[in-house]
Amino acid sequence: MKQVKTLIAVITFIFAGIQLGQAQDAQPTKLCHVASQELVESMPSAIAADKQLRNLAKTYETKLTAMDKELKTRYQTAQEAAPQRTQEENERILAELAEGQKKLEEYYQNSQKAMGQKRTDLLKPLYKQVREAIFKVAREKGFDYVLDSTTGTGIIMADGYDLTKDVKAELGVK
Repeated sequence: MKQVKTLIAVITFIFAGIQLGQAQDAQPTKLCHVASQELVESMPSAIAADKQLRNLAKTYETKLTAMDKELKTRYQTAQEAAPQRTQEENERILAELAEGQKKLEEYYQNSQKAMGQKRTDLLKPLYKQVREAIFKVAREKGFDYVLDSTTGTGIIMADGYDLTKDVKAELGVK
C-alpha cells in the first residue's frame, strides 16, 4: 500500500513538474535519480559504524547467552531437587526462576532498544552528509528534482540520469 501511494505521489509530482515546466517558457523540469542507501553504505564511516554495531550486538548476545544458560541450569537443578523440598520452597524457587526469566526478557528488550539508538546515533550524521552532497551536486548539474532509486522507495523504473556516481565523487568514496 505504501509503495502504491508513493508511486501515485511520484507520478503526480512528475506531471505537476511537466505542467510547471510547460508554463515557464516550455523549459522541461529536469529529473534525476540517486541510490541514497548505496551512497551511505559505501562511505568508510558507515562501514566502521556497521562494525561497531556488530561488536555491540556480540556483547549483548554473549551476556544474553550466559544469562539464559544460568537460568536453564538453575531450572534443571530445581527440577532435580524438587521432590526433596517442601511445596513452599518449590514455589519460592519457581518464583525466583520466573523473575530470572523476566530479567532476561527485559535485558533483551533493553539491548534491542540500545542497539536501535546506537544505530541512529551513528548513521544520522551520515544520512545528513549524503543529503547535503546530493543537494549540492544536483544543483551544480542543474536538476530540479532528485528521486531516490533505492529498492523499496517506490521507484519502479529509473532510466534517467543516475546522480549516484557524481555524489560518490563529491563524498570522496568509490
